[in-house]
Amino acid sequence: MIERLILFKLRAGVDDDVVDTMMRETRLRLLKIPSVVAVRCGQAVDRECEWPFFVAVVLETSDKLSAFAADPVWKCYLDEAILPNTTGRIVLDFKTVPGGDPLYC
Repeated sequence: MIERLILFKLRAGVDDDVVDTMMRETRLRLLKIPSVVAVRCGQAVDRECEWPFFVAVVLETSDKLSAFAADPVWKCYLDEAILPNTTGRIVLDFKTVPGGDPLYC
């Protein structure tokens, strides 16, 4: 399994209601992408955190990373829900338990 972890910086003025909407949109949209096995997202507890919002998606293999990045649902999600509210991102890919259940990796 591969887990893509994406950390985002929020724009000034983005409040908890906007972040809550971003989290809802994350779950609603990204689970529609065929290569995605599981999705998680959240907001940092520490309000001073430099990267206060994250999205994590689980894919079966590293071969699925390019399909995920090119998927129109992902691109639309970024354009509509994420980019208007963020100023930067870091993308990290991790190999997790081979053949493991994404709920317990």
